Amino acid sequence: MAPTAEALMRSRYSAHVLGLHDYLQDTWHPRTRPLRAAPPPLGLRWLGLEVRHHTLIDDAHAAVEFVARSKQGGRAERMHVTSRFERVEGRWLYVDDEGAAA
Repeated sequence: MAPTAEALMRSRYSAHVLGLHDYLQDTWHPRTRPLRAAPPPLGLRWLGLEVRHHTLIDDAHAAVEFVARSKQGGRAERMHVTSRFERVEGRWLYVDDEGAAA
């Protein structure tokens, strides 16, 4: 169990890199979790993560701003996102993003 929203966000990035779809679903808030997340595009490679800010809003809400870099078909991309997290029964869960889809 991730001790902070930032730690959860980092672990979810790693899960994207490793293709751990069950973990992504398990750490997604039930209020916003899709029945099945869309698979990543073929050939997508994650290249790096930079956390810009971790903001604890209150005991149960936090936001993490980050930039994730990827490459697909020879084209590099940057995804600049602020993700929102909520602590439910002591466990941080991903809620949604502002800025771009994850």
